[in-house]
Amino acid sequence: MLFESARISFRKMTLEDIPIYHSWRNDLEVMRTTLPVLDLHTFESTTDFVTQVILGSPTSKSYLILEKETQKPIGITSLVHIDAKNRNAECIIDIGEKAYWGKGFGKEALKLLLDYAFLEMNLHRVSLRVFSFNENATSLYEKLGFKHEGRSRQAIFREGKWHDILHMGILQEEW
Repeated sequence: MLFESARISFRKMTLEDIPIYHSWRNDLEVMRTTLPVLDLHTFESTTDFVTQVILGSPTSKSYLILEKETQKPIGITSLVHIDAKNRNAECIIDIGEKAYWGKGFGKEALKLLLDYAFLEMNLHRVSLRVFSFNENATSLYEKLGFKHEGRSRQAIFREGKWHDILHMGILQEEW
């Protein structure tokens, strides 16, 4: 699988990527639509997270999203909780560089990740979770073929209000 499309490419995340990931992880505007608990992280805690969770898990694959022309890291995407027996995984995507928001880079990255998941890994199902207030992401997922599978009602408190977490999934045959 060649990890590239018209405007982006993927490469495996490494320890050298911790500083850029740390900057995204501490940008509350970037993380407000991703993390259930907003907090600032020390460099040490980010290093531990990357080492143990992102790089250290045998059931996940994480890639930096690079703007193809400059090779500038603009985000991260992952397949997590990979279950080889049942051929399913959960996907995560974050565009950490705000200058790239709203320009189709997330869509392009997610298409590339789903191509890899279904055509190379031969997964049967890919799922995701999205906060109900993240209407742009929900709309993107629907356009790519994800179906609503359920919701965890009032599971996240953000900006003074309760919000649902939506559960969505797509099957290989739907891709």
